[in-house]
Amino acid sequence: MAWLRKHGQLNWIKEAGKLITSGGSMPDSSSPQTPEQRIKELEQQLDEMQMKADFFEAVVKVMDRDFGVRISKKRKAELLKQRRSRS
Repeated sequence: MAWLRKHGQLNWIKEAGKLITSGGSMPDSSSPQTPEQRIKELEQQLDEMQMKADFFEAVVKVMDRDFGVRISKKRKAELLKQRRSRS
């Protein structure tokens, strides 16, 4: 911590005030969000989920093309269901 205070780029006075007032580094969830803020948050979540879906599709294509591993649609649906139930 001392090294970060000495050499880091974090403004410790400003950040310490946030930590004291909010009780931690978590965002303050007690204040209501405006509809615009909520929409922006949901759009970010949607973008992240779309990137994950695109990534998994790319992995499946590479497995099929480069390694000859075929995942049927039925098996894909089972795997997706398992992933959702774990989350």
